[in-house]
Amino acid sequence: MVFIEQTPVVSLLLPGPMILVFGATIAIGFAGSTITDGVRGFAAIPKALKGKKPNFPATIDSIVELADKARCNGLLALDGEGDRIGDPFFKTALQGLTDGKDSEDLPDLLEEEIQTRTHAEKNASKYFTTMGGYAPTVGIIGPVVSLAHVLENLSSPDKLGPMIASAFIATLWGLVSANFIWLPLGTRLYRLAELESERMHLIVEAGKSAPRVVAKGADFVATRIREEARSAGVPMVQDLPLARALHRDVPLGQPIPNEHFGQVAHVLAFVMMLRKRGASLDSVLHLPPPRTPSS
Repeated sequence: MVFIEQTPVVSLLLPGPMILVFGATIAIGFAGSTITDGVRGFAAIPKALKGKKPNFPATIDSIVELADKARCNGLLALDGEGDRIGDPFFKTALQGLTDGKDSEDLPDLLEEEIQTRTHAEKNASKYFTTMGGYAPTVGIIGPVVSLAHVLENLSSPDKLGPMIASAFIATLWGLVSANFIWLPLGTRLYRLAELESERMHLIVEAGKSAPRVVAKGADFVATRIREEARSAGVPMVQDLPLARALHRDVPLGQPIPNEHFGQVAHVLAFVMMLRKRGASLDSVLHLPPPRTPSS
């Protein structure tokens, strides 16, 4: 038998207080929202327990791979890639591209889907967070009800100790359930929803207009370009081989050619990931290139 402070743990597992706290908290949670929200909330428990944060590097690799394929073979070559990747949102985005939806309308449609999915996931989080607020208050009801019963039995002093102890078990379970069950579930679901939203935004941003060379120079001109970019809040990634190749091969205002497109897409996806995650971009970032640009 397990003991805590010479008290057996079994003595804390009293059915009455536990039924009162958990039953009343769940009932109040349903009463304060909708049945649909409650069902979705409890259906999200496996995700809270087993869910992992999105794999941003894998998403970037998929974006770069698809960008290379579309660049070389056209957008129709992406048909069926969504099923291969196994990502519902990726599949929706690729389906929109291959169906020929307007390049300006598609990001807006995807943004609406992101908002809808994120709202549903955060509703589940809010449900558990709200229950975490109710549980301690429900736990106080137990001692109030039990102490009223204790006062009815003052003629039996030998029974008062156990009765008072059991009265406060409900308060204990109210605090334990709030701080070790409901609030952690809500907080974790909220964080997972935020990370998934960042990943979906990364996919949307990567599908926008093709990158172009907007400025280039050497020595003093390059220094001025970096200063202007830094003052405008533009992130900089240091990749000297790629920079030299673009400076040599691509005229100003022209899109990135096929031989350099994959590496540029990798850099842009990396920068967009940091933006979505709120990382500081004040300093120059050093990104190891995934492949060597063609000479």
